[in-house]
Amino acid sequence: MVDQNPQAIYLSPPPSAAEGGGASKGGGFLGLFQMGRPKLRVTSEFDSESSVFFNRISCKLLDNLAKLKLTFQNDSKGEVLEPQVFLTSKFLSVQYDVEESDALLKASFEIVPGLQFRAAHEVKARQGEVAMVADLGSPAYKLELASAVPAVGMPRATLKFPLGEVSLEEKEEEEEEQKRGLSVNAIVKSHVLDGVCTARYSEENVELRYAYKDEQMTLVPSISLPSNALSCAFKRRFSPSDKLSYLYNFDTNNWSAVYKHTVGKEYKFKAGYDAEVRLGWASLWVGDEDGKAKTAPFKMKVQLMLQVPQDDIKSSALMFRVKKRWDI
Repeated sequence: MVDQNPQAIYLSPPPSAAEGGGASKGGGFLGLFQMGRPKLRVTSEFDSESSVFFNRISCKLLDNLAKLKLTFQNDSKGEVLEPQVFLTSKFLSVQYDVEESDALLKASFEIVPGLQFRAAHEVKARQGEVAMVADLGSPAYKLELASAVPAVGMPRATLKFPLGEVSLEEKEEEEEEQKRGLSVNAIVKSHVLDGVCTARYSEENVELRYAYKDEQMTLVPSISLPSNALSCAFKRRFSPSDKLSYLYNFDTNNWSAVYKHTVGKEYKFKAGYDAEVRLGWASLWVGDEDGKAKTAPFKMKVQLMLQVPQDDIKSSALMFRVKKRWDI
């Protein structure tokens, strides 16, 4: 529960838009200097499990040419934690960590049609990455060359095509630090028997996954090699508002199941059980679970969750999360 310390500092609901006044709009280049105060978007979320407020304040600047965002947390004592400032635009973004006095700079722009430049730099660590992405005949085929700064070894090369991508990168071998080898990562997708087959290769491991989906059923078997870890996910839709999901891991015999019932887009009930942690749970959402707070009724989302451990029912816990947005 939240500490009721009268000296605690929490983000309180801001005044209404009528009290702050709207921003005036100007036309053309002169409009940039005629605009009034930008509209603020304030979002605050409370999680009862951690007793922490997650806050975000953002606004658009210079007729939507840039966006300024401030994020921070408040614990139960009212202390401000992890404040960060973000400034983003079409070509440049800056992320500043106030506590660490560190910044991450990112830039991206098109040099000529079909050739894009990207760069990232961590100020405190004095390291980053630069990359060039070129279209090969059409936008569906791309070649990306990326190099760390300062440079270590050869650049990473990635070939992207409609069915997937292949990446080659030089890395140090674990047994011999002075020796560098070539690392290959790849992903390929293809339509097979009314489904999608996906093959991933990374660090000498292969994952094969097949996904079949129609209006009522989804079936996703997968296997990892050389570990031979086999799993299968199954989903069955009984009606537009009722769905059952089931996952079974053959190598560990662990399984989980989730039942979901929705009422429109604003109300959702979910209940499930996870055999690996031996935990049953139930959850109620008011407001779209995957949507933003601005689309929810009163621009507020609420989640109530009950967790019941199978081995200790007396330690069951009721938790909640509340997320609210204000437009000033």
